Amino acid sequence: MTTALIGFAALLALCFYGFRVGFATLFVGFVGFAFERGWTASLTMVAQQVTEDAQNYNLSVIPLFVLMGVFIYRSDISSDLYDAAYAALGKFRGGLALATVLACGGFSAVCGSTLATAATMSKVAMPQMKAYNYSDRLAAGTIAAGGTLGIMIPPSVPLVIYGIVAEQDIGLLFIAGILPGMLLILLFLLAVAVMVRIDPASAPEAADLAKERKRKAIRGTLPVLVLFTIVLGGIYGGIFTATEASGIGAFGAAVIAALRGYLRTVSALRVCLVEAAMTTAKIFIVLFGAVVFTQFINLSGMPYDLLDFVEEAAFSPAELVAFICLIALLMGMVFETIGIVVLLVPVFLPALYATGVDMIWFGIIVVLVTEIGLITPPIGMNVFVVKSVLPQVKLTDIFRGVTTYIVALGIGLIMVFSFPQIATFLPSIAR
Repeated sequence: MTTALIGFAALLALCFYGFRVGFATLFVGFVGFAFERGWTASLTMVAQQVTEDAQNYNLSVIPLFVLMGVFIYRSDISSDLYDAAYAALGKFRGGLALATVLACGGFSAVCGSTLATAATMSKVAMPQMKAYNYSDRLAAGTIAAGGTLGIMIPPSVPLVIYGIVAEQDIGLLFIAGILPGMLLILLFLLAVAVMVRIDPASAPEAADLAKERKRKAIRGTLPVLVLFTIVLGGIYGGIFTATEASGIGAFGAAVIAALRGYLRTVSALRVCLVEAAMTTAKIFIVLFGAVVFTQFINLSGMPYDLLDFVEEAAFSPAELVAFICLIALLMGMVFETIGIVVLLVPVFLPALYATGVDMIWFGIIVVLVTEIGLITPPIGMNVFVVKSVLPQVKLTDIFRGVTTYIVALGIGLIMVFSFPQIATFLPSIAR
């Protein structure tokens, strides 16, 4: 246990010093394993683990869903999604903010990236809200919080990673994320309603969309809705696996991008492929580093020491999950989502299995907690993404703007924690 704690301390120090979490975990895991078994054994372990994971067929779902998201992002579908959402909600007070939440949910469903959603909607929604004198606090806070929906609504890369680490069915995890994702969207819409009621001046009335613009938005979003239905419907109906769905999704997104006039040159295709490859490489570095670090942690005996601690403390399944949530929330202030999943889950797997925790439900809980971390100080990665795209907006205004959404996420977490059926109902039917 002591060696493992020293390893975690070294990992935190490297991350605070500026090392990327993937390289930090790889380095600490390699050195820690070498300390226990020797340099030759450590080199052999790293080579075997990286080779095995690089050849893991199930991991092919990651680059394909990433490529799907890049095609959708590059086809400039976000503006049509935003217009369609505004056409539906624009008549309400704070309609532009409500539309931003709905558009973030829709874009997340086809993009799967929290950071890409936040960055894209900053460019699409912020100019519209500023044009109608929305406050920076409401506008930027809504964009930063709406971006967190990207890791819950399928296809979700963190859910893929969790499925691989915890050896759970990725298709069932995607299905499990549907109802919690819809719940979060509803809670975010209610959060906007509360904020504009408290401060009506933050959201002046905006003009209705022209009919032609509404029709264009509907025509633009219909193909994406069909693609989303095919991908998730195929998984839910057992027609194809999550890996097959990722290939179908990437192909469908390429067709949509081509029909919208983007993928008509080799250079445009090259840009998409390079962007997807770079994003995939970043994810895989984190995954490889975490796998090596996990081998070191397992060798130190920490997971089994924790299992003994759980047995001695007589934790119930709910109490154990609550304990892990607290740790995940603290980690979420420092680490990115994938880093939390691959570092935290393997450590507690023996204890989770021993106490009989439903691992599909637990996966949704972990993702929900990391969503809170994405907008929680001192790091709040989504907040800093919005700040980088909108440098004129004060960082304090963004953090103040996400406060109500943090409360909404907390309510969502409590509801899913208290009523596991929200996450397990659809997977139980699909099994």
